[in-house]
Amino acid sequence: MDHAGRGKGGRAAAAWHWYLHEMRLLLPPTLFFAVGFNLVLFTQNLVLAQYRQQFAGYLVAVMAALVVGKAVLVADKMPFLRLFDRSPLVYPIVFKSLVYWAFVFVFRIAEAFLHYFFEHGHAAGFGDYLAGHFSWHRFLFVQIWILVLFLLYVTAAELNGLFGDGELSRLFFRWRPSEMKQTRRQRIRTLARIAHLTERQPLAVLRDPASEPHREIVHLIEQLASRDGRAAAPPGDHP
Repeated sequence: MDHAGRGKGGRAAAAWHWYLHEMRLLLPPTLFFAVGFNLVLFTQNLVLAQYRQQFAGYLVAVMAALVVGKAVLVADKMPFLRLFDRSPLVYPIVFKSLVYWAFVFVFRIAEAFLHYFFEHGHAAGFGDYLAGHFSWHRFLFVQIWILVLFLLYVTAAELNGLFGDGELSRLFFRWRPSEMKQTRRQRIRTLARIAHLTERQPLAVLRDPASEPHREIVHLIEQLASRDGRAAAPPGDHP
């Protein structure tokens, strides 16, 4: 009984951790697109105010953001999404944005199908409904904005992954120039120089204290770690 109880408790804990992990992944795209969709809806209603027309409320925009967030999670499970991970940054940004956009396109068509099915009680005639009665102008209007939002979101996500998870939020919301030894631009250049050294130099050379690449990379790390505002001495000036 004790082993069975521990087994059930372990499975419950694993399921809870999995749920929290999924929610953590779902939260950023959902919040981003909730703000984005409500902004799109607000500007759309402003444009149509003179015609006394209003589209769906802001709660519907939040629900649409949940659909987009779920579409992002589903797309992220696809191995082909990593196809351009070793290419220049513009390739994975554009590719992933288009993939996410296509997934949302399918999700939104499926949503329209479900509305039609529950309203009419059957699927027959859905094609005619799409061709003759579906609001394609509004649908494509939203899809264009979704693509723009995806380009912004994926760009931020790729940069966050490039600099390290959480670095962008620290860069924008936590770090102050007075707390950093270097400016933000200098810090990024230093990180890029470290990456360049690790790509070009063998590991044995980087580990050798007598080598110039080793002294340089130590100096660069000291620059990043220092918080006293004083420039570290160049590698050649160390006693």
